[in-house]
Amino acid sequence: MLPSELKTIVVMGVSGSGKSVVGSLLAEKLEGVFEDGDDFHPPANKAKMSSGTPLNDDDRWPWYAVLRQRIEDMRHLTPYYVLACSALKPIYRDKLRAHDAEGTLEFVLLDGTKELIAERIGARKGHFMPPALLDSQLATLDPTPDVLRVSIDQTPEEIVADILKTLEATA
Repeated sequence: MLPSELKTIVVMGVSGSGKSVVGSLLAEKLEGVFEDGDDFHPPANKAKMSSGTPLNDDDRWPWYAVLRQRIEDMRHLTPYYVLACSALKPIYRDKLRAHDAEGTLEFVLLDGTKELIAERIGARKGHFMPPALLDSQLATLDPTPDVLRVSIDQTPEEIVADILKTLEATA
């Protein structure tokens, strides 16, 4: 059983780690709602990334404000809200967490090797994030002790099972 106060789960990690697939499966399993944070990027951010230019913090702050508002809105609409968002730096996670009470929002890092993630990025089609930005994302990734880490070196269903087991252990 998950902690009763838990309302939001942010599935985080670098591009290609499986946030959308895993987040969608997790929300389905929890009978909650899943959304991909990438869907909330303004067109200018998507164009910048598509051209191979990493976003800077000035590009990100309005996007994180939108995601935080979405977290608050969804708490009134569903028992569990699962959001896929890279959330690579502690300050980004702080923006998403805002003033939440402890335990109402958890970050789950989909953790894998550069080689595995690069392979996955190379296999996907139609995503605006080019493989060339993987190195910059890995360099930016700064997991803190409060982030729950789950290995992506398994099937999406096994990853979801690991997430649920890890979250239940924190109850």
